Amino acid sequence: MLSMDLIRMPFHLVELSPWPLVTSTSVFMTTIGMTNWFHYKTDSYCLTLGMFMLPLAMFMWWRDAIRESTYQGYHTLFVKKGLRYGMFLFITSEVCFFFGFFWAFFHSSLSPTPEVGCVWPPVGVLTLNAFGVPLLNTIILLSSGVTVTWAHHSLKYGKRKEFMFALMVTISLGLYFTLLQVGEYFNSPFSIADSVYGSVFFVATGFHGIHVIIGSLFLFISFFRSSQLHYSKVHHLGFEFQLDIDILLMYYEFVYIYVFIDGVL
Repeated sequence: MLSMDLIRMPFHLVELSPWPLVTSTSVFMTTIGMTNWFHYKTDSYCLTLGMFMLPLAMFMWWRDAIRESTYQGYHTLFVKKGLRYGMFLFITSEVCFFFGFFWAFFHSSLSPTPEVGCVWPPVGVLTLNAFGVPLLNTIILLSSGVTVTWAHHSLKYGKRKEFMFALMVTISLGLYFTLLQVGEYFNSPFSIADSVYGSVFFVATGFHGIHVIIGSLFLFISFFRSSQLHYSKVHHLGFEFQLDIDILLMYYEFVYIYVFIDGVL
């Protein structure tokens, strides 16, 4: 019996946690609340409660993950390998997710139906100037990819101050991109209700914008963790994806898909 107690394994058996249930519940409530809001039912508390619970659950879940990886040392090489595989599969699922939007766009644009006037863009839709804000946003996003890679290499060589500076520049570029995207939405000559063009444009760029916001939030958490000396030039998987930093880097650099979105839309 004693020998059984001494058996060791390289994997981490996660303790029971309420945060997956709280997170899924808050996402469900946010979805219901948004649906009610779209139908002008503004008296629903689902949206407010869901949007309050989601950041709270994320904060508590991150706290537990940071404690397990940084202070308790549960993230062994095998665990880190599994986390990398998990993030790779998640990025693959995102590629499939956006593939559907591009399929809808090319299906509609290469063979316009009579409902949209047999032309593309559809009759009555004034498109945005591709060499205006969209081009600026593309440059900003590519620049943020350069600075986040700069941050990664600085961390690998133990240059913590340079890492934090590059990370803050990346966060600033991400926020600037988001502000420009919001401004573009408010000044757009068409809406999400303007045929398939408007639907694909706002859904594809909207989900990409959410991706940038989440990536910027992850980077901010990495900035805070670096200020608390959680990272070293060897142990920084959480920056590579925010649990222990290679995974976060994989996640944030997926924002490059905006270059393709801007090119086709």
